[in-house]
Amino acid sequence: MEAMTLYELNRLVRGALENVLHDEYWLQAELSEVREGANGHCYLEFVEKDQRGRDLIAKARGTIWANIYRLVKPMFERETGRSFAAGMKVLVKVSVSFHELYGYSLTVTDIDPAYTLGDMARQRKEILDRLSADGILNDNKELVLPVLAKHVAVISAPGAAGYGDFCDQLLHNDYGLAFHVRLFPAVMQGERVEPTILAALDAIMNDSVRWDVVVIIRGGGATSDLSGFDTYLLAAACAQFPLPIITGIGHERDDTVLDAVAHTRVKTPTAAAAFLINHQMEVVTRLNGWQVQLADLCNRMLHDERLRQERCFLRLTVVQKEWKVQGEYQLQLLRQRLVHALNGRIGEEKHRMSMLQQACTAADPAQLLCRGYSMTFCNGVLVRDATTLKSGDELVTRWAEGETHSVVK
Repeated sequence: MEAMTLYELNRLVRGALENVLHDEYWLQAELSEVREGANGHCYLEFVEKDQRGRDLIAKARGTIWANIYRLVKPMFERETGRSFAAGMKVLVKVSVSFHELYGYSLTVTDIDPAYTLGDMARQRKEILDRLSADGILNDNKELVLPVLAKHVAVISAPGAAGYGDFCDQLLHNDYGLAFHVRLFPAVMQGERVEPTILAALDAIMNDSVRWDVVVIIRGGGATSDLSGFDTYLLAAACAQFPLPIITGIGHERDDTVLDAVAHTRVKTPTAAAAFLINHQMEVVTRLNGWQVQLADLCNRMLHDERLRQERCFLRLTVVQKEWKVQGEYQLQLLRQRLVHALNGRIGEEKHRMSMLQQACTAADPAQLLCRGYSMTFCNGVLVRDATTLKSGDELVTRWAEGETHSVVK
């Protein structure tokens, strides 16, 4: 019997495959490896697991040539907000090839982002359903944000522009509100997002009595780097964290599992700073309202006491007329008793008025100004939201001593 060489056998295999599998096919598979070569090609490994998702039942090498990769990569990332990464499920159009030296492989000619979007949504839904089944999905949302929320623990990448913007807006706010901020560093993109944020949460938890709120911000970066925030362990840790968590990690159209479990989700780091500033300004507004109510109450009480005293004097006059015939001695005795009672009541009311005056003084905005706060007015109206100002508006900022004038540019 004449023997064949390996090369000859591989040529037969190649010819047989080319004759049978000469079309292109749409393939559903999971990416287990993604590697971009210096030549611009992208090298992949496709796998399929059993129904339990544990054991591999199929595997194949794949390649996206540079001329195709230049087109499909930006299209895929634009549509899905994600880059090619291991663990992602994709729907790709492939042709089957066999090389005598390199063996069996698949050449990718197209990719359908809609399939990956659906799988990503399914994964997020599965995580949220699991959190709901565990009874912890809304735990963090149900926490009450402290009245002042001045001590802020920030989880972000060191040196990130977003962290700098957050601190600048928060610590140099227009109202002179005081905040204390500390950074707990973490990686905000890639495979180390989950472990580093969990480590930062542990560090905050070790000294949780010092902090009022936790802010997780992502200082810029592509939307394709948000996959690290879609994990069950990270979401469960944040959902059960004993302090309110504010997230500002994505863009307006991007929602992560972490956003879904956080106490408050905002778009950007600066929006997180604005949220904390507005929260404190609401407290100042309530104090101003209480001051007005207290002043009105005091005025009503003073008016009622004046009417009561007038009625007392009228009654005294009537008694004097009725008792005049009974003798000067009885009238004098009654007058003494009445004056003594009135003096005692007036003394009590003066004491009450003194206490009310002290309460008014404590709630006086001037006292807040003396502690370093300031109030800014535009056209006589207190400014609570910087976005309502426009260029050319004249502002008056009132301090404990004097006031300054400025113009919005």
